[in-house]
Amino acid sequence: MILISKYLVPKGYTGLTIYPFVFLKHPKLKSDITLINHERIHLRQQLELLIVPFYIIYVIEFLIRLLQYKAWKKAYRNISFERECYLNESNLDYLKTRKLWAFVTYFQGYEF
Repeated sequence: MILISKYLVPKGYTGLTIYPFVFLKHPKLKSDITLINHERIHLRQQLELLIVPFYIIYVIEFLIRLLQYKAWKKAYRNISFERECYLNESNLDYLKTRKLWAFVTYFQGYEF
């Protein structure tokens, strides 16, 4: 379910997914199919990790990346969950072919 809330979505971001909701900063973003696909990938990640573990892993990995890169945005963009989403958000068929726990393959690799 997509909800609009400029207050729940942090400054500098356009969307936020907290299962089962996708929060968008502005109503016009509902028509951004790339953003919606990005957030749908997060919904799948959250489901396959039974929701709460997703957030625990996300925060721990973010803190590790923050220590590694010493830059908030670079740390965020290099979280494995975000890597998977950013690299596949333009592929609208990605969720049809995505393998279980695909985010694991993004733990290591290149930097954004």
